[in-house]
Amino acid sequence: MKNPMSDPETLDSQPFMAHLIEFRDRVLRSIVAVLIIFAGLFSFSNELYLYISEPIRAYLPGDLTMIATEVTSPFLTPFKLTLVLSMFAAMPYILYQVWAFLAPGLYQREKKIVLPLFFSSVFLFYGGMAFAYYVVFPLVFMFFTSIVPDGISIMPDIRSYLDFVLKLFFAFGLSFEIPIAVVILSWMGAVDPNSLAKKRPYVFVLCFVFGMLLTPPDIISQTLLAIPMWMLFEIGILFGRMVAPKVDPEAPLSD
Repeated sequence: MKNPMSDPETLDSQPFMAHLIEFRDRVLRSIVAVLIIFAGLFSFSNELYLYISEPIRAYLPGDLTMIATEVTSPFLTPFKLTLVLSMFAAMPYILYQVWAFLAPGLYQREKKIVLPLFFSSVFLFYGGMAFAYYVVFPLVFMFFTSIVPDGISIMPDIRSYLDFVLKLFFAFGLSFEIPIAVVILSWMGAVDPNSLAKKRPYVFVLCFVFGMLLTPPDIISQTLLAIPMWMLFEIGILFGRMVAPKVDPEAPLSD
């Protein structure tokens, strides 16, 4: 009788199954980490929402407050916010699981650059969110509340407000990852940092286009997203030149 362990197809499938099992375990660990953080934050859901809504509540005139237009909003809206914040808070651990899964297949030189990129991506994402909360939100909400027509009372719905700020959090968090994208593409040789530098005028225009698409239809938030995107692009070019493959000018050209 043929031993199944001696079958080449069986032997080839074992590493794949081992990687699949490891991937499943790391996904489960990440989910458990999010749930643990969520369990710890859930009792503070209302306080977290008050903190997130402070930028707009500070500019509500008189005794006006935010409102809930749906029966379930007072519970589901803080619940949703706490869940999203739990995922944000668990991001370093989630990225560590990604790193631990990929690291065995990387060369030593690749590990030296990939690990800093992981940590930098987390820092930049958090930095984008902080920039949105502390810089963009006060300016945007001050503008919106100052142009309310006479006879109209501004009383934002708590669910609509949360959807609005989460969209901006994601937009600014992802846009702050531009240097990471430029460095990775430069390191892989997919783009030339010097060639990208020559395309600054086009990139500047694209930043405003993306700012228009990713933010609400007001010039303030669009500009406050576009300008940092352009500055981060310049930072990406700077570091991209450091990691880009060196081209030997005396190397023969391929046919």
